[in-house]
Amino acid sequence: MSKLVSKFGLVTVIAIGGLVVALSAAPSQAAQKRAAHSRAYDGLWSVSIYTSYGPCATYRYPARIAGGRVVQAVNDFSYQISGAVAASGATAVTVASGGQYAVGYGRLRGASGAGRWSAAGNLCSGTWSAIRRAAAN
Repeated sequence: MSKLVSKFGLVTVIAIGGLVVALSAAPSQAAQKRAAHSRAYDGLWSVSIYTSYGPCATYRYPARIAGGRVVQAVNDFSYQISGAVAASGATAVTVASGGQYAVGYGRLRGASGAGRWSAAGNLCSGTWSAIRRAAAN
């Protein structure tokens, strides 16, 4: 970096860096089209977590999908959920609670979905299923 700064000057390096970031952040037309289609899964979902390995409990909680993003469905701050759903229904989610977290992957199809999850350090793992409860508002 210091060779770049001495050769081109700090302002030039910052300008080039800003351009690279802006170009990489600008969504392509294909990405915009995929994002528009990911709204097909928007709405309220009921998610059930089943443990097949480890001491983790079974859970059921609501999640909301809005614009292809998985977010909290209610103001329950005992857990945090975040993730994304692609236009194909492929899903990746992280759920955190009490300093612990788990990641889940799977697929939604129509009004249901399923996949696998594991906790950090593979302390626990299992499957999840989801059912759509309401259409997007």
